[in-house]
Amino acid sequence: MKLYLRYSLFLGIFSIFLLLMSSCESRKNMVYLQPDSTKINTLYEQFVPKIQPNDILTIVVTAADPKVTAPFNPVSTMTSGTISQAADMAMRPVYTVDNQGYITLPMLGKIKIAGLTRIEAIEKLRSELSQYIKEPGVNMNFNNFRVSVLGEVARPGSFVMPSERVTVLEALGMAGDLTIRGMRHNVMIIREIDGKKSTHRLDLTKEEALNSKYYYLAQNDVIYVEPNKAQINSSKLGANSNIFISVASLLITVISVLTR
Repeated sequence: MKLYLRYSLFLGIFSIFLLLMSSCESRKNMVYLQPDSTKINTLYEQFVPKIQPNDILTIVVTAADPKVTAPFNPVSTMTSGTISQAADMAMRPVYTVDNQGYITLPMLGKIKIAGLTRIEAIEKLRSELSQYIKEPGVNMNFNNFRVSVLGEVARPGSFVMPSERVTVLEALGMAGDLTIRGMRHNVMIIREIDGKKSTHRLDLTKEEALNSKYYYLAQNDVIYVEPNKAQINSSKLGANSNIFISVASLLITVISVLTR
């Protein structure tokens, strides 16, 4: 009986040890943006996303006299007081940037805007329109500014952003934040520019992450959060824990029978 109790105690201590090993994590690996000697000088204007081929844009031309804009807006944007906002958005002209970086607008023809920021593209279109319209206005928005968040987050998935000014922290917030098992010091950003993919890793536990050119996201960025060592170890243990427990239980049963 004493031997049985010893083995039971050993099994209990071993189980507690496994739980502690799979759950312990230090504060420095958990807290975001811990103070350091880095000077924070992040400016959104330095990292504004550029228009890329296959981007989908909503472009509406405006003017003091709405009638003169009709040839430039294939679908009328004139709305009544009862039309819903969703219906109004659905009526606005949509353009896809082709593989060479051009869009084709009524009257203006093909105009290259890939490589420009949204503000730069607006100014270019206004310049082209000024030969037809006095003091034209241009409203342009991304329809496909989407980022994906994968890995150790509460709600992984793809998210359409309301504007192009979005940070990695905002995207992670939309995904429900990292779980306690996510590696905050090694978050991967996958970005495609001119058809070529590149990766960069951010240490979100340090303030210097705010200065990274990847802190502000571009369209179609993918954020991947790796599991930490505790999660990896627990997954390994989880695959074999049932076997270990079954074998240990069998040994204890056999020993208890033999020592009676």
